[in-house]
Amino acid sequence: MIPWEKLDTAQIPGTDGELRLMRRGREFSIKLGSNELMNSRLSGSEAALATLAAKKIEAVAKPHMLIGGLGMGFTLRAALAALGADARIVVAELVPAVVAWARGPMAEIFAGSLDDRRLSIRETDVTEVIRSHPKTFDAILLDVDNGPEGLTRKANDALYSAAGLTAAHGALRPRGVLAVWSSGPHPSFTKRLRSAGFEVNEVAVRATGRGGGARHVIWIATKQ
Repeated sequence: MIPWEKLDTAQIPGTDGELRLMRRGREFSIKLGSNELMNSRLSGSEAALATLAAKKIEAVAKPHMLIGGLGMGFTLRAALAALGADARIVVAELVPAVVAWARGPMAEIFAGSLDDRRLSIRETDVTEVIRSHPKTFDAILLDVDNGPEGLTRKANDALYSAAGLTAAHGALRPRGVLAVWSSGPHPSFTKRLRSAGFEVNEVAVRATGRGGGARHVIWIATKQ
């Protein structure tokens, strides 16, 4: 078996945590400690995050979407494929090295998507983008942790708190959608979404997108 090779490391701003970019043949993995945050072989549920949200806003003439976390670009590419020529997509990525990896060793995976004219990338905390853009977005997609808890950094807990969900609600336009990816169910988060004024649909999806792999969860929360 081909061994894993460590290509690079990156510090997560404001924490002691370190991301590791690993490669084995043509397979890539991004890890934090013992946790694998993403793998290039498993893209189905990350793509579903975008396609499910895009379906909810398909009637919007010029949709404006915010994606929290670039990762390996699966959500971004699915969003670009699902949205029309007049869409605008902002990706907020906290770790600058992740953007560099996308343009460097993982460029083949990204397949030129970073050059799409509809896209802008901001190397910043998605929380700051949400708080500073009231009534701006038709969809906000969050895939910055393995679920609605701060895994990559403790400060991300604020994203999923009552105050964070209220901020997301305020950043959305009428009938806008907040879509959140998770590696598993989280009943208390569903309750917080409803308390923040969202109509909630919890969708189970497979990691591979082809009926196989682990069962992941996507919350599609619509602003009432």
